[in-house]
Amino acid sequence: MAKIGLEIHGYIATKEKLFCTCKAEHGIKHSKPNINICPICTGQPGAKPLLPNKEALDKAIKIALILGCKINEKITWQRKHYDWPDLPKGYQNTMSGPHAIPNGEKGKFLGIKITEVHLEEDPAAWNPKTGGIDYNRSGSPLIEIVTEPDFKNSTQVIEWLKELISVLSYIKTIDKFAGLKADVNISIKGGERVEVKNINSLNNIKNAIEYEIKRQHKDLPRKQETRRYDESRKTTAKMRSKEEAQDYRFISDPDLPTIKINKKRIQSLKASLPETPKTKLEKLIKKYKVGKKYAQILTKKIEIVEFFEKIIEKSDPSLAIRWVIVELLNILNYNKKELDEVNIQPEHFIELLNLIEKKEITELKAQEILRKFIPKSFSPKKDLKKHSTISGKQEIEKLAIKVIKENKKAVEDYKNGKSWAINFLVGQIMRLTNKRADFKIAKEILEKKLK
Repeated sequence: MAKIGLEIHGYIATKEKLFCTCKAEHGIKHSKPNINICPICTGQPGAKPLLPNKEALDKAIKIALILGCKINEKITWQRKHYDWPDLPKGYQNTMSGPHAIPNGEKGKFLGIKITEVHLEEDPAAWNPKTGGIDYNRSGSPLIEIVTEPDFKNSTQVIEWLKELISVLSYIKTIDKFAGLKADVNISIKGGERVEVKNINSLNNIKNAIEYEIKRQHKDLPRKQETRRYDESRKTTAKMRSKEEAQDYRFISDPDLPTIKINKKRIQSLKASLPETPKTKLEKLIKKYKVGKKYAQILTKKIEIVEFFEKIIEKSDPSLAIRWVIVELLNILNYNKKELDEVNIQPEHFIELLNLIEKKEITELKAQEILRKFIPKSFSPKKDLKKHSTISGKQEIEKLAIKVIKENKKAVEDYKNGKSWAINFLVGQIMRLTNKRADFKIAKEILEKKLK
């Protein structure tokens, strides 16, 4: 049986770096190399750090809270020394280490024990092929979540990580564009622990665990070691023997004071946490009678489920479910936008649904209006006369006669048993009325005329 533990790293979503006011950029959002830098984040002689970024510290505490951790009221910074080109100072400022006090510890999330949650700074980006170093990300705030070796297999790890990513997206603490990386610690009975470093996707984490367990069964590790994952070969390769804490020469940082976190601040941050995805899912199913399949779609993103909760209170439930899950998500996907990147007001969406429910506008016309809600929504009632449904039988009958005359091939097809042709003819009426004709009435009149 395998024992698996994780050390998960993610970028805290902040505007500035951890110990200076330089812009924090990482992941897919980036500037030209070495633009967002200063003497502090490039480790110039004599440069001293500013007090830690308050936003980064608050978000680190939020992460610890949502993972059920005990929050430490006194936090100390350590210098973790190692000699590598990406570390300009020769050490990394971190809340980990033998004598460190992390942001949070002794937590539990979905049955897995959390050893600690701590904040630290990111090194620079070093390209070993060219030797070039980009300091843009140097000093960016990183969160590290360390678990106990409670996992037994890759499937359990991946399912847990998916839930973790979902929860972190709910509290809006992690840069969603940068993703998460993980160091995976794996051991089997009788063997020493092996750490596989810096794996950057769920698929790679799964493959690395499965390969490493098979490898260890064939060649039982007698010494702790650090390995890297080769994505192209789906194998791991030895990097070095595993470092011990003394190898990093941890010492308290004399330039950074102990941070005191008072209980009032902790309580305020705890009160600001939203409901978890699991709680939201249960609420949608029990309170709003949403089917589990649809509830799971809605709870994937907090901005969607919170928007839906505002909509359902003042709309027909079945209409609200369909229009949020199908129509709204389709429009966002088409425009390659997230809901929090556009300005769609809930009251405008509610207004649109109410007009559909009262049959004051057709669903086709409503779809057209919804497309115009991006990037900014408006009151659909504003030009209601221009959009209102045409349901008068006399007016639609005139249009039906015109359509029948102009589309003899479709009429012939319908009379020859090709039932789909009626939808084409209805579509022609919709075209002539700019999608305002009542679809049901138009179809009934056409069917009557074609008998």
